[in-house]
Amino acid sequence: MNDMIGQLRQFSAAEEFLDFFGIAHEEHVVRVNRLHILKRFYQYLRQERHPAGLDDAALFPLYRDALQRAYDDFVRSNAATEKVFKVFQDAEAKSFSLDKLKSTLPTAG
Repeated sequence: MNDMIGQLRQFSAAEEFLDFFGIAHEEHVVRVNRLHILKRFYQYLRQERHPAGLDDAALFPLYRDALQRAYDDFVRSNAATEKVFKVFQDAEAKSFSLDKLKSTLPTAG
């Protein structure tokens, strides 16, 4: 296993990942979105499917880029819009408009 991956496995806070990769970050963005940022980071890493056998020097910029993209997603957007977690995806599927709700009520008269 790469030393870098071993180090990353020891981290538990989004700030540790951001500091490790030297990514400047705003505390309020991380505080509100820490789990979303890490989940999106993981999703980006899975999408990329880097070739096996890369050393730390080759992996570092790839991982850094994925984390930067994940962080930037939540600088520009928010958790409800990005829908990283299933609860937000399910909420959209179950959403309805006030007009739709009104249309199900009997008319007054």
